[in-house]
Amino acid sequence: MTRSVLVPSSLTREAEDKREATRKLGYVARAAVIFRVDRLVVYPDSGGDDGRFGDGFVSTVLSYAATAPYLRKEAWSRRDELEYAGILPPLRVRSQTGSGSDGSGSLRQGIVTEVGSDGRVRVNCGLQHPISLPVPPSMEVAEGERVTIRVSSREPVRAKLVDEPLPGFSVERATIADALTRPDAGVRIAASRHGEVLTVDRLGQLVERTTSDGLTVAFGAPERGLPEVLDCQPGEETIDDDEPTARFDLWLNTVPNQGSEVVRTEEALFATLAPLTLE
Repeated sequence: MTRSVLVPSSLTREAEDKREATRKLGYVARAAVIFRVDRLVVYPDSGGDDGRFGDGFVSTVLSYAATAPYLRKEAWSRRDELEYAGILPPLRVRSQTGSGSDGSGSLRQGIVTEVGSDGRVRVNCGLQHPISLPVPPSMEVAEGERVTIRVSSREPVRAKLVDEPLPGFSVERATIADALTRPDAGVRIAASRHGEVLTVDRLGQLVERTTSDGLTVAFGAPERGLPEVLDCQPGEETIDDDEPTARFDLWLNTVPNQGSEVVRTEEALFATLAPLTLE
């Protein structure tokens, strides 16, 4: 069961400056962690992207936020996009714990610092020193790659490299069509004030599906909702002529009777993910 959220590359176009743009993305990252989003996808919105902060600003800042604090210095060089990264709120990703003798311990992000010829790698995962670990036969890793480490003991250090998703969320750049046609897309939802109003009765049906199948939720851009981004009416989208399955299952209004004329994208994330991730 995978949870994916789609946001536009033009997400920060209304921000007064780079500092405010970074703060806005911090709220997006917090929403992703709070509601256990697995994948944040930044889709291109050329019609609303003024490029003030450079191509890839949104995905770069979100990727930095998703990186464990103890790895940021090693994983990221000085970049203009990260000028105000210091104001990003801490995500404080909960440690994911396994069960049983083979799965016990907490998951941590690590970065491969050296690949040996003996099937082992050195990994920095925020412990006192980088540690040497064998690479499982099912995995291939490269220097500089971020990996998942399961740590079962710190004194003495007992850890292993595991083929599991990184704690927190990943960040990708992809089109809406590509995101909607993934095998693990689950229930594909377009968040829009023009969509079907979310009611208590409707929520029960939706949660039953999203809990078992996962979900992909797409959000529009500042001053440009999804109908404007896709140049369509809700339910009439033609995202990719060559891929008929690149469509939403539902257009949904999760803030009915909104009291403000405008609901910002980062606010819509909280309003939408809170009910849809109930179990």
